[in-house]
Amino acid sequence: MGFFDALHLARLQFGFTVSFHIIFPAITIGLASFLAVLEGLWLWKKEQVYKDLYFFWSKIFAVNFAMGVVSGIVMAYQFGTNWSYFSTFAGSVTGPLLSYEVLTAFFLEAGFLGVQLFGWDRVSPRMHYFATLMVALGTLISATWILASNSWMQTPQGFEVVDGKVIPVDWFRIIFNPSFFYRLPHMVLAAYLSTALFVAATAAWHLLKGNGNGAVKKMLSMAMWMLLGAMPLQLLVGDAHGINTLEHQPAKLAAIEAHWQNRPGEAVPLVLFALPSNDDETNHFALEVPHLGSLILTHSFSGQIPALKDFPKEDRPNVPVVFWTFRVMVLLGMLMLALAFWGLWLRTKGRLYNHGGFLRFALLMGPSGLVALLAGWMTTEIGRQPWVVYGLMRTKDAVSNHAAAAMAGTLITIIVVYLLVFGTGVYYLLRLAAKGPQQASPVNPDPNHSPARPLSAAEEGLYDEETH
Repeated sequence: MGFFDALHLARLQFGFTVSFHIIFPAITIGLASFLAVLEGLWLWKKEQVYKDLYFFWSKIFAVNFAMGVVSGIVMAYQFGTNWSYFSTFAGSVTGPLLSYEVLTAFFLEAGFLGVQLFGWDRVSPRMHYFATLMVALGTLISATWILASNSWMQTPQGFEVVDGKVIPVDWFRIIFNPSFFYRLPHMVLAAYLSTALFVAATAAWHLLKGNGNGAVKKMLSMAMWMLLGAMPLQLLVGDAHGINTLEHQPAKLAAIEAHWQNRPGEAVPLVLFALPSNDDETNHFALEVPHLGSLILTHSFSGQIPALKDFPKEDRPNVPVVFWTFRVMVLLGMLMLALAFWGLWLRTKGRLYNHGGFLRFALLMGPSGLVALLAGWMTTEIGRQPWVVYGLMRTKDAVSNHAAAAMAGTLITIIVVYLLVFGTGVYYLLRLAAKGPQQASPVNPDPNHSPARPLSAAEEGLYDEETH
């Protein structure tokens, strides 16, 4: 089959929509928890700076939440339209898990979101804080159900296949499948890191512009503490996740390491750089560190892992893509760690808020969390290929019977619409961030005004008098 057949176009369409969508839930998860911390600190310390930051970031949160909901709807429809055979085969597992996400997480978020965004002067401070906590909890519960579903597709268990369909027999084992306990914290930490870097970049931008008020300094300080705490923890979780992948998805791990062949008694090197070739089954221009692959993956100096040539060609993922997306993620992680420790050193010297090089680095690193998140998801999803449900159903057997022309048309339409709608949304979100924290004022302070949608929480229009 060619690259532009219905299967590959369907994969491109789903990959584009999920990549566009995932950046919004990631920031939503991080900002929801950040808002809960800010309001908790304000209730505890009664310092105005926390209230100023709460109202500033709640507006950005509202825009981000709205875009996440809208982009997620399109992705959900594709299961039925483009992947109908997958839905027929595994819908009895994935359908209920996604329904639980709506019934528990989304309803919880939607139920308290209005109170959080518009209830500051309408309910008591404790009730408002409870609403903020429930929204934050809802985002984490949502991540739990989504990761349970996706992790089951990576490491399926707790089912039987009857008449060509998956039949659940043990929901506990389905939800708490072998990779779930590693992938959930890995994703949540990635969301927190992405948000911390976004917050730090926003603060750095204002400090470089000369806006060094207390609120800007406070959010830079809080972002750097989060980065310093979460990044080392992410490295530990990532290592444990890799060991789990070695046990349950060895072909994926072999592709990550571009490890083609084992020789008796020979340790696995760590390939720092290479141009892997699927056709030649080798690495060109490889730069390797002897024994380090064995040490990282088997925690021994000479241990071996399954090699790519141990698997039939049709059961291997695309090695160059998986190899490089993983290294992009790791490289950005190392830069995040460097930023965190640089910030710690400057904090001890009293120069955290006025070191130009550090602030420019923090600004450049602003999108790095989301880029690393996308690279990690590509490693996970492309590394699972050629399976849509690992070891059970191949991706080519899951796609609907659509003509390539129809798939190409819908793909082009989605790309154009997404770039217009969400491009405008991201531009608006960045304009809100560029305004900076102002004196706290609750959104829609008029008690006779009843906001109708989350975007009402962001009072500024796309164009205001300041732009003319």
